[in-house]
Amino acid sequence: KKPNSMSLQILEKNEIFYLNGEININTVNFFDSFFETVNHKKITLNIDKVILIDKKGLEVLFKFMQNIKKNNKIFVILGYGCKEIYDHFRQTNVA
Repeated sequence: KKPNSMSLQILEKNEIFYLNGEININTVNFFDSFFETVNHKKITLNIDKVILIDKKGLEVLFKFMQNIKKNNKIFVILGYGCKEIYDHFRQTNVA
């Protein structure tokens, strides 16, 4: 009873943003617009419930991380969601 495409939900609790669903070409605009209004010094994303991320989702997440760092804020990813997220950041952060 699993739908073909799932949306993305973002819930905030104790300044941690819990992502639930998919970060893909269909949900990146929602992701961007949601975080445009967030003005915390530290952004913590919990990705335990991210079940899928596509190339566009990785691009948006990486751009988001770069913008946070550029504004001297702290960025943290928690959880064991999508292995692709960790693989992507490991590859792009190699000096």
